[in-house]
Amino acid sequence: MRLAGHRHAQWYLSVVSFVESSVFPVPPDAMLIPMTLAKPANAWRYATICTIASVLGGLMGYYIGYALFDTLGQWILSVYNLDDKFFDFQQKFNEWGLPIVFFAGLTPFPYKVITLMSGVTEMALPVFIAASVVSRGLRFYLVCGLLYWLGEPMREFIEKYLGWLTLAAGTALVGGFVAVKFLL
Repeated sequence: MRLAGHRHAQWYLSVVSFVESSVFPVPPDAMLIPMTLAKPANAWRYATICTIASVLGGLMGYYIGYALFDTLGQWILSVYNLDDKFFDFQQKFNEWGLPIVFFAGLTPFPYKVITLMSGVTEMALPVFIAASVVSRGLRFYLVCGLLYWLGEPMREFIEKYLGWLTLAAGTALVGGFVAVKFLL
């Protein structure tokens, strides 16, 4: 929060967005929300910064999963207590990678786990990038747009319900993918 008011806040926002997608547990919303409320005219710039930095950080996470999983990747999973769950999840990921990347990019789910998994399973890089750009962009532009148009009352709503709303929307989206797969 203190960094959100700093004169280099946009640079800090990009660093937090980058690192959050590969190793760090704090989402950029902690800076994005107060920055957007303080300067609504910059909302779209902030959303763009978060999107670009988050996708670049996701590529770092992909690389860690692809090339450094046995060292750095394992350590990151152990920090989050996800070692055992990660390998169980890998089977599902191999079948449902695209919707999982898209869903995780929208929700508060730890995106760094998905970026690692994408590298470990060698998901097609263009697919990973496209899903990341669309989902992370939607997430950050949605937050900034709501704050731009509705201001402070929306901040309280976002902090309280956005996780649940994106979870419901993501579940509906994944349900749609499942329905299409079984109907075709």
